[in-house]
Amino acid sequence: MAGSAGLTWALVEAQAYTLRELRVPVLAPGSRDLRVLHISDLHLMPSQHRKVAWVRQLAETEPDLVINTGDNLSHPASLPVLMRALGPLLDLPGVFALGSNDYFGPEPRNPARYLLPDARGEGSHQGAPNLPGRELQAAFVARGWSDLANKRAVLEVAGQQLSFVGTADAHMDRDRIPPVRDGDKPGSAVAHLGVTHAPYRRVLDGFRADGADMTFAGHTHGGQLCLPIVGALTTNCDLDTGRAKGLHGWPGARPDEDSSSMWLHVSAGLGTNPYTPVRFFCRPEATLLTLVAR
Repeated sequence: MAGSAGLTWALVEAQAYTLRELRVPVLAPGSRDLRVLHISDLHLMPSQHRKVAWVRQLAETEPDLVINTGDNLSHPASLPVLMRALGPLLDLPGVFALGSNDYFGPEPRNPARYLLPDARGEGSHQGAPNLPGRELQAAFVARGWSDLANKRAVLEVAGQQLSFVGTADAHMDRDRIPPVRDGDKPGSAVAHLGVTHAPYRRVLDGFRADGADMTFAGHTHGGQLCLPIVGALTTNCDLDTGRAKGLHGWPGARPDEDSSSMWLHVSAGLGTNPYTPVRFFCRPEATLLTLVAR
């Protein structure tokens, strides 16, 4: 009886979409506040009309910038559905770093394997891509969003400059910190931000060495199946479970307590693998972060 009730709740919780709100003192002194919407891991299926409607209404939060950290798709026909879900958000300044599940479709696997520290498994994603990741990349760029797969960018957002450094998906070992060229990190930028899909330690260390004030990532699903008090049991990468979701410092305490650390925000994401459509003590989420002056 208890197992049946737990499964029922886990199925319900997987659709209990939540908007988190955070305030982060990360901008240069004297900067104006910036509102950043962080979206990740939608794993969208064409039939998920309720998720599409919920994501569309996020435009009402009036963000200045959208950061998308990948794994948007779960079906070959999901691209037009995703573009409809993001809708008016695509008219705003945005940056993105795609994940493996933007290119490779989900597969049925033993759920116990996700309890491993890094659950990629032998031979994963060795075949040809079967999801329209390249088309998604082109569609985002055509709408004005900046692709940060092993790239840099400088954007003017609400009258202030932000510089960015990003990587391709470290879960597929495709990450590389791009070299710095003239103009990549202007002195007028109010913050330097890192963007990646999977928050592997080597990527976070690389961003910190690059001078990032804050990094945005997804991939972990917040642990997806968590326990009361204990929290996440896994991150599906080498990040510690204490940072499976939410706002933290890296590599140590939060920067307002340890100036040698950078801010790290890991989104628990909005979706799941369609073969394991459950969440437990880990609601699907998007996050609206107000970045303020230090």
